[in-house]
Amino acid sequence: MIRPYILEETNWEHLKDEKFDLAILPWGATEAHNYHLPYGTDNYQAKSMVESAAGLSWEKGKKVVVLPTISYGVNTGQKDIYLDMNLNPSTQLAILKDIVTVLNRQGIHKLLIYNGHGGNNFKPLVRELGLMYPDMFISFCFFPQMLDKSKYFKEKGDHADEMETSLMLYLRPDLVLSKDKWGKGEEKKFKIKGFNEGWVWAERQWSKVSKDTGIGNPEFSTKEKGERFFNDVCEKMTELFCAICDADLNDLYE
Repeated sequence: MIRPYILEETNWEHLKDEKFDLAILPWGATEAHNYHLPYGTDNYQAKSMVESAAGLSWEKGKKVVVLPTISYGVNTGQKDIYLDMNLNPSTQLAILKDIVTVLNRQGIHKLLIYNGHGGNNFKPLVRELGLMYPDMFISFCFFPQMLDKSKYFKEKGDHADEMETSLMLYLRPDLVLSKDKWGKGEEKKFKIKGFNEGWVWAERQWSKVSKDTGIGNPEFSTKEKGERFFNDVCEKMTELFCAICDADLNDLYE
């Protein structure tokens, strides 16, 4: 069944008389995820979450449209990992500028970038685009930060960890290797204390901090954990989509 809120699926017969309030752009990456998860993990997760939440929002009468997923992200710290694909931030800005130009010209003045990859940093890009397009309201979110992960998962991590493995066991179990193939996701820390305390930052050289490209132990991952987390993320995203649709851009603050 054609979903009219998914741009890739809908058609001119529907769109010629349609008006949307909010465009949602899923943005992921193509990179290694431990031994056992597919290179497209970030894309599968972001796309599935956005499409589910958009469907729930559509049922509530909200005019949302999901743009095609961008499947390449910033992977400058993973340049020596085979076929980890990289888009520089400057390239991301150029892509976003072209997309925003279309939306702005056609009267869709609300854009939410749904980020599925930790290496993407949209804040400076959104700031710059805000100067170029003052009529646009551009925002972004990163789904792992939306909920308290400790309420869902036993082990901490941030890449191919228990959370991502559980999500993929729920969303695409056919693409997850058997458990005997899972790496431990052990991470080497900086020797300089300040970097580990979070108040100073440097890019990690991925092949030097992780043997299997994962960071976080996936051992306790289950489909059931992934389903629960996915559903709660989608519920929260639906609230956000609806709120942005309803928002008056001239009256955003209280």
